[in-house]
Amino acid sequence: MSGARVLRAVQRLTVLELHGMHSLLLWVARRRHGVSEGARAFAYTGPQTAMLFGLLFVAVLETVALAVLIPWPAVHAIVLFLDVYTVLQVLALHAACVVRPHVVGADGSLRIRYGHLLDLRIPAEGVGRAHVARHYPAGKRVQEHPDGSLDLLVGSQTTVTVELAAPVTFVRPLGRRVEVTTAVRFHADDPQALVAALKNGRPTLTPGRTGPSPSPGRPG
Repeated sequence: MSGARVLRAVQRLTVLELHGMHSLLLWVARRRHGVSEGARAFAYTGPQTAMLFGLLFVAVLETVALAVLIPWPAVHAIVLFLDVYTVLQVLALHAACVVRPHVVGADGSLRIRYGHLLDLRIPAEGVGRAHVARHYPAGKRVQEHPDGSLDLLVGSQTTVTVELAAPVTFVRPLGRRVEVTTAVRFHADDPQALVAALKNGRPTLTPGRTGPSPSPGRPG
């Protein structure tokens, strides 16, 4: 990796760290990010909340135990800093996933997120057929496939599939741009409501979209 690429990666990680801390402040203030008037927010934290708080408990327990066991002040200070930083990182990830939900816009657009680490925006004209479909793929949280589709797992599962009417792009945490051309599969805690909101937000079908005409939308 070249020096320029390393610098860009460090800059990108620094920005993500700041976004995580900002999400923590929003969580404390009970505010959400990027949910405009008329839009609907959809949570996706259900399958991972217990795991994250389990990690948080282990990190706090380790911090307390090492504070008692380590007798050297310098080492104690370093370990304490690392442990507190780990606790903050776990809290920031949970907070970011809570305050940065998926968003269905009043115009039928869709914003798919995973905390402060991933943000994929699909304009209304890019949303094809959307339906509830549960999948349990093994592997990484974000999976790119040769057919141009994308899986975004939470708790090793996806519950919604959105077929695309036009390609979309998103940026990976280290700055690499990825184009998705066929479909996005992701998790929502209430997939039926999200799919219904997408259909109700679309007054007409986009070219290439299949399925019944959407019913009149409810007020946002």
